[in-house]
Amino acid sequence: MLFARILSVAVVLTLVSAGCRTPNVGQVSNLPAPRSTAALRTFHNKSRQVENLPHVVTASFEKTPEQTLVNDVDDLFSGRDELPLDELVAAVKARNPSLQAALASWNATANKYPQAIALDDPMFQSMYAPATWSSASKVQASHYFGIAQKIPWSGKRELRGNQANWEAVAASFDVGEAQLRITEAARMAFFDYYLNQRELELNASSREALSRFRDVARSKYEANQVTQQDVLQADVELAQFEQRQIELDQDQIVAVARINTLLHRRPDHPLPVPPQKLSVMEELPPVEGLREWAVGNRPELQALAARVQSEQSAAALACKEFYPDFEVMGRYDRFWTDAVQQPQIGLNMNVPLNQSKRHAAVQEALWRVHKMQADYDLAIDTIRGEVHSAYARVHGSRRKIEVFESKILPAAQDNLRAAQSGYEAGTVDFLRLIEAQRQILDLREKYQMAISDFHRRAAELSRAVGQDVLGQDRPASAPAVELPEPARAE
Repeated sequence: MLFARILSVAVVLTLVSAGCRTPNVGQVSNLPAPRSTAALRTFHNKSRQVENLPHVVTASFEKTPEQTLVNDVDDLFSGRDELPLDELVAAVKARNPSLQAALASWNATANKYPQAIALDDPMFQSMYAPATWSSASKVQASHYFGIAQKIPWSGKRELRGNQANWEAVAASFDVGEAQLRITEAARMAFFDYYLNQRELELNASSREALSRFRDVARSKYEANQVTQQDVLQADVELAQFEQRQIELDQDQIVAVARINTLLHRRPDHPLPVPPQKLSVMEELPPVEGLREWAVGNRPELQALAARVQSEQSAAALACKEFYPDFEVMGRYDRFWTDAVQQPQIGLNMNVPLNQSKRHAAVQEALWRVHKMQADYDLAIDTIRGEVHSAYARVHGSRRKIEVFESKILPAAQDNLRAAQSGYEAGTVDFLRLIEAQRQILDLREKYQMAISDFHRRAAELSRAVGQDVLGQDRPASAPAVELPEPARAE
């Protein structure tokens, strides 16, 4: 009875001293409310994959790195006349190690939940008095053994589990963000490869045209109609084309290596040629809808929202530390001579008297929540700015292409024809012909660069929005921010 009274007084004093409640930290604007505990509890073993993403590949350490690169992805595009962009992006997402690393990180984080909610291991207790076991001893053999189990205050395990599950939710959105990054990288590499191929073709066609001009100049020189300088000037220009060919060949090696690196295979593995032409979209979705879609769907933003929820659970858990944890125990003690006293049960608990430490922990947790909320608001502003800037660049690139097609290239082609006819008629000197040829080559290269730049900017815009804005599934309006519903327990 005395023990029960002492225990009751200690518990009452402890509860009175625990002067902290779960903090009211508020919600970030547009931040989703926490999911139910039951749904979060099943998240770690129910939702472990992102749509259209592969599972984590188990590493095989029996293969050498070279064997892995050569054998696993050797024939991705064998027999293809052209390198398809959509299939390249899908292959990169399936094979690139960076995405596999993000998936592995998610799976690792998802497995923190059962650790967070688990009780401490029970402790076996024992003590022996060896001298009492001697035959010469005049007292009974003395020993005790028992078992003890620590039990945290109600709600602590649930909050720890919620915190771990929100971190797993954030890690799942990190996978989506990694998918966006690797998709953008694959598209950029493809457009570099496309541009290099077009520049090679333009350099070859211009060199062929200049060779014909040189033949005309030699014929006129042999007929004493022009000086030898025209022939020599043509030789200089042809040498410059040869030098340009060397540079373009180097660029092609780099472009192929970049794509193969993304595909996790040898840098020198051959690739099909890129398509001859890339289409340019005439109409773009409204920028206002794209901005709101990005705010509602960017994985980066939703990962931050999940981490705010995790920090809120951490703040609530810090308040729970004002309450004691318990340890229940039972033992059989042969140190007592009376048989009635030998079976024993007990209860231990910590007495959280150091209030300043716990108040400081709560304040730290609350400031972490405010910091994550500020990061969330900053991310919204940053994403809206990224979408707006990328949209302007896409629109400007499309306008440049229109000007090239409607005005610049036709005028340059007419100028070259006039210069060629004038040189053959003797009314235009060779330098003006060469200048016209240089100009049209330069403008054709800039035109191809504008096409490539349009698709680059579109890739950047898709990355900023969080979805392909030029595809068939481009967003039209923005839904509210919502984290994915974890699978319910069956």
